[in-house]
Amino acid sequence: MDRASDEGREAERRRRRRRRTALRVVGVLVAVFAVLVLVAGTYLVNLGHAFDSRSHRIEQAFPAEASRPAAADNAATNLLLLGSDSRGATTSEAGKGDASDQRSDTLIWVHIPADRKRVYLMSVLRDTWVDIPGHGKAKINAALADGGIPLAAQTLEQLFGVRLDHIALIDFEGFKAATDALGGVTVDVPVAFSARGHTFPKGRQTLDGDAALAFVRERNAFTDGDYQRVRDQQIFLKAVLGQVLSVGTLTNPVRINELVDRVSPFVSVDTTLDATAMAGLALSLNGVRAGDVRSFTLPTRGTGTSADGQSIVVADTAAIDAVGKAMREDTLGTWVAAHGTSAR
Repeated sequence: MDRASDEGREAERRRRRRRRTALRVVGVLVAVFAVLVLVAGTYLVNLGHAFDSRSHRIEQAFPAEASRPAAADNAATNLLLLGSDSRGATTSEAGKGDASDQRSDTLIWVHIPADRKRVYLMSVLRDTWVDIPGHGKAKINAALADGGIPLAAQTLEQLFGVRLDHIALIDFEGFKAATDALGGVTVDVPVAFSARGHTFPKGRQTLDGDAALAFVRERNAFTDGDYQRVRDQQIFLKAVLGQVLSVGTLTNPVRINELVDRVSPFVSVDTTLDATAMAGLALSLNGVRAGDVRSFTLPTRGTGTSADGQSIVVADTAAIDAVGKAMREDTLGTWVAAHGTSAR
């Protein structure tokens, strides 16, 4: 009887020791997790502060409210990405709506569906002949020069009948900085060419910053000019996104920090696109990978000549109306799937 009682007490003591040990392990794990959360939170706060302090703000990015389309009744996001070929104008001038020497060498409309499963990059050829509000017919890239960022936004909003949520202006030096911060960007060159002291054979190759800048800017080397340049820009942007979204980059705080630090000075964004907004957008896209990014060029009716003798790209009004409707109804994926010849 006493022996059985002693064995029972010993068994109970062993169970208590195991519970205490388990509690200690859980306590240690909770403490480690708390430290990791604290470190990660501090890192993200510092990263956000670096972006907000080093990038530039466009104080007047959008046109007057009375001229803008109504907001869509869905949660899709539309962002205008402008690549500038400025040789002297400042972002503040363009942001105020002042005329300048600044022209948008790259126009990309980014559409992110409400379900956040894909990202669509739509390039608009810079010589597309459209109506620029208050200025009549002209090449679409003249909007930035004629009335700054607000007029560029108004021209595109009017063209598609879709309201923009955000606007970002990137100096072409930003492409170079992003490439170097990523340790080079690998692209699959579809058409061999040489330009600006660089040779690009057909096939896969890794570009450094200088080569990337030449790759995205060249158009004179191609028989179809700006059409191929836009395709090359799409290839480059998808490659950058692929590397940024890769596990090797996302799990490398040093590389992310360097990317933000080196690219931010060449980026100007509307006042609502701060680090908090970008973090929220990034979090909503946490399941998106490079293969989920679709890029295409807004269809046109080919090239032509304007009444005053300019070489232009003739707008395809039917395609423009269809794309605008698809974005308003958040069905752009269906449109892209049905027009595979123009999608990449």
